[in-house]
Amino acid sequence: MSPQLTRDDLRGKSIVMAVYTDVSPEELDVFLQDYDIGPLLSLKGIAEGVENSNFLLHTQTGYRLLTLYEKRVDEADLPFFLGLMEHLAARGLNCPQPVKNRRGEALGRLAGRAAAIVTFLEGMWPRRQTADQCAQVGAALARMHLASADFPLRRRNALAMPAWRGLFDAARARADTVQPGLCAYVSGELDYLEKHWPAGLPQGVIHADLFPDNVFFLGAQLSGLIDFYFACDDALAYDLAICLNAWCFEPDASFNFTKGAAMIEGYDRTRALTRVEKEALPLLARGAAMRFLLTRLVDWLNVPPGALVRPKDPLEYFRKLRFHSHAQSLRDYGAQL
Repeated sequence: MSPQLTRDDLRGKSIVMAVYTDVSPEELDVFLQDYDIGPLLSLKGIAEGVENSNFLLHTQTGYRLLTLYEKRVDEADLPFFLGLMEHLAARGLNCPQPVKNRRGEALGRLAGRAAAIVTFLEGMWPRRQTADQCAQVGAALARMHLASADFPLRRRNALAMPAWRGLFDAARARADTVQPGLCAYVSGELDYLEKHWPAGLPQGVIHADLFPDNVFFLGAQLSGLIDFYFACDDALAYDLAICLNAWCFEPDASFNFTKGAAMIEGYDRTRALTRVEKEALPLLARGAAMRFLLTRLVDWLNVPPGALVRPKDPLEYFRKLRFHSHAQSLRDYGAQL
């Protein structure tokens, strides 16, 4: 994270974020005057964000998060994201809430970007995940799926299986510079996934990015979910498959069966998986690994000049994909459902 900046420090300077947006003190002053949250005390850039520019905002009334939505986020999707957070909170799920300005609007503009302030959640994300945390994440994901069942807005998953071939085409020519043979391996896996991808699974709103840094814990207890900016409509079990990839592998790329079982069973106790979902989960996990391999591969090969955030290693998901390609049932993930 960048050093904390006080109001005096901001005078005559710009705030530079990892996603390259500069905010002048004058622009920030004008923006905050539209909110009934008190004078600014300090601002801290959060350098972990890769999709948006995020700041920890401290005013006389407390801490909040300020987000500037970068070019990879379609402004037309923002009512879906912000509305979903309000909807989930109204149904008891702890997640950030949009702070509305004096006109009752959740969205404003700052430094040429759409911008929003949301409430601050207490907690820390777990750097080393435990089986108990995996069980709690599975249950929280299931609660989110149940709570969003009557959410009225819809958003297509722009990174669903039909988009993977286009992502691969964008990286194909240089894929083997990342690892020899990667191009042929990914091509064969895509052929298989496109031929066998399951249809007719229960659908709904999914988080689509519930990695450990998007889940907060206070002590041993899960305290909230954040970062809903990939949320969309898709197969509910695909969301669980993403979490298996994100939470249940060890640093050496081995799958932790205790964590996998805890996550799947934690989900199933809260929202019972259907027979077809159970049968499809290994293939969905294989597809989820492919999705993150491809998006990471594209990012790895296209680092913009002056980037301050190192792209994530695509080969992490290559190794995960190889595990999933041999899995046949939930037993291969440690679950006994």
